Amino acid sequence: MISRRDFLQAGVAAAAIFGAGNFPVLAARQALTQNQLLDFKTTGNVTIIHFTDCHAQVKPIWFREPSVNIGVGAQKGLLPHITGQDLLNAFNYQTGTPEAYALTSEDFVSLARSYGKMGGLDRVSTIVKAIRAERPDALFLDGGDTWHGSMTALKTDGQDMVNLMNALNPDAMTSHWEFTYGIDRVNEIVEELPFPFLGANIFDNEWDEPAFEPYKIFERGGAKVAVIGQAFPYMPIANPGWMFPNLSFGIREARIQEMVEEVKQEGADVVVLLSHNGFDVDRKVAQQVSGIDVILSGHTHDAVPEPVKVGETMIIASGSNGKFVSRLDLDVDKNGIKDFTYKLIPVFSDVIEPDPEMAALIEKERAPFKEELEEVIGTTDSLLYRRGNFNGTWDDLICQALIEERDADIALSPGFRWGPSLLPGDNITREDIHNATSMTYPNAYRTEMTGQYLHEILEDVADNLFNPDPYYQQGGDMVRVGGMGYSIDVSKPVGERVSNMTLLKTGEAIDPAKTYVVSGWASVGEDTEGPEIWQVVEDYISRKGTITMDPNSTVRVTGV
Repeated sequence: MISRRDFLQAGVAAAAIFGAGNFPVLAARQALTQNQLLDFKTTGNVTIIHFTDCHAQVKPIWFREPSVNIGVGAQKGLLPHITGQDLLNAFNYQTGTPEAYALTSEDFVSLARSYGKMGGLDRVSTIVKAIRAERPDALFLDGGDTWHGSMTALKTDGQDMVNLMNALNPDAMTSHWEFTYGIDRVNEIVEELPFPFLGANIFDNEWDEPAFEPYKIFERGGAKVAVIGQAFPYMPIANPGWMFPNLSFGIREARIQEMVEEVKQEGADVVVLLSHNGFDVDRKVAQQVSGIDVILSGHTHDAVPEPVKVGETMIIASGSNGKFVSRLDLDVDKNGIKDFTYKLIPVFSDVIEPDPEMAALIEKERAPFKEELEEVIGTTDSLLYRRGNFNGTWDDLICQALIEERDADIALSPGFRWGPSLLPGDNITREDIHNATSMTYPNAYRTEMTGQYLHEILEDVADNLFNPDPYYQQGGDMVRVGGMGYSIDVSKPVGERVSNMTLLKTGEAIDPAKTYVVSGWASVGEDTEGPEIWQVVEDYISRKGTITMDPNSTVRVTGV
């Protein structure tokens, strides 16, 4: 089985030469080479490449990992719910190293300036091509959330990402945000895809039959590898059901077991679940369903440097926003998996050479929108990030824009996990705003809510996030709140977690019977009215010029 390998072989060398903490940019980058990042102990006869949750990010970005990722119930204290210094300690990684930068929020701004941006689909292409050059029949699988999350994806109805991913040539994909383009658009794209769009858990409501291919069996290295697709199970709850009215989703545990048995009857030597369930849901699936060898986990954006074993199943989590590519080598015979090696490859954009062909395609797709994308709207004096169970500074910025531009007492912003970061001193371009807001139901509503109703909203979302049973966790993070503070005890049952709700502008307690003006966005209601959220944020930033956002201290968390 796998031995404890360094996440980056260069990490120890960098620490030894430069020590922990800050060091010059050039020295930091020279401590890494492309060969070191791609170095791998080739094993066996089957290679799987996993890439997930890029959210249409095709250029190198900053992306701060969460400082808070709370696990509850049986998940408490387990990966991926270990962050910051605790994560470094768990894997014997040192501060100031590439591992610390890629995997944690520790000293993020300083290390970002040292190591540079991460990601870029042209760098991902370089990695995939390098692996395929060594293992020509490597199986490349896309975990979904691929066509959504940028200004160009929105303006082209996802076509830019379809074109780019077709060039990258995955063998199969599954889905989530793809369906927010509407079922007609999804079907239009899927009909033209040169690879299968898998979703064993997606059913047609009218006929109660599978709506998409459930699985595909590939011949690789003399072995039969079955890939079962598992789309995001909570689509009609977390996203607007009216966009795909005749489809049902769900975890469908019995259906997964049925598919496992079916592919084994067809001679599968390895069973892979290409999943967009989220990590904790996948952990429970691994406990409940027998016969899955590998779960390639997506949706919750976790970057875990080693496989997590649950019984005989290994779970792989490959991060998000184009920051990582996973490589898994398997030694397979008719008796199953005998051995494996694994590496979570960080895509350091200043180290990995861009693939010229993909770079040219990216520029071609962006060219019609180049002027709009690059227009500077303002600057930031603060680190802007969105990632963690509670408000990030990007979320606070959006909430403040909603309050001021929509003349509201309180703002609500969804707990989305997608969206890159910006460093202090960075310009804020129109593209940056869209990277945090681009979606197909963007209207910023303005309405009235009672204090009691606001409490019910917070409690409902908290139960979605902190229910001890992973099957009742629908992904995402806590709804972001502006203009109001509150306390939350994550150890309490539903209805008892949220207290001390306070209107910040007066310091008064929220009155359950009183009505407050509330602005928010991303309502799943079909007829939501209001300006597009990116225009609200752009107007606010343009008016302010320079943005300063202090870390949020209005949410008090206990019971962790």
